Amino acid sequence: MRLTVTSPAYADAATIPSRYTCEGENVSPPLAVTGVPPQTASLALLLQDPDAPRGTFTHWLVWDIDPHTTHLTAGEGPKGAAEGRNGFGRTGYGGPCPPRGDSPHHYVLTVYAADIRPDLAPDATPADLLGALSGHTLATGTLTGRYGR
Repeated sequence: MRLTVTSPAYADAATIPSRYTCEGENVSPPLAVTGVPPQTASLALLLQDPDAPRGTFTHWLVWDIDPHTTHLTAGEGPKGAAEGRNGFGRTGYGGPCPPRGDSPHHYVLTVYAADIRPDLAPDATPADLLGALSGHTLATGTLTGRYGR
């Protein structure tokens, strides 16, 4: 099954406005999710840059999101959810910040609908999250943005 993930800030495959990057306010973009299956126990969110020079870089890692969450405003983390450490070594959102002069990177935000509430440590990695969701993912959806500096 597919979830639909959208943002009023940018369309899929479009440029991410600087407000949501390291050159702007560095706040998470507003998001909307539709098509969540009724048997969903929780949602999870993963924002990654597969174009990073040293391999895929994690910008946001969130799990145990209430399955009735359909919107997030700019700069808002999901209430009651757990947020893991991003590639910058901080908990929460870290905006796109590719090396200067690189071609624009792709930032893939994936939302997962799961039939469980993952019980992960606060320093969980994307591999930990994906392992916990293995066999428990009911639906996924992505929103990809581009950004270069």
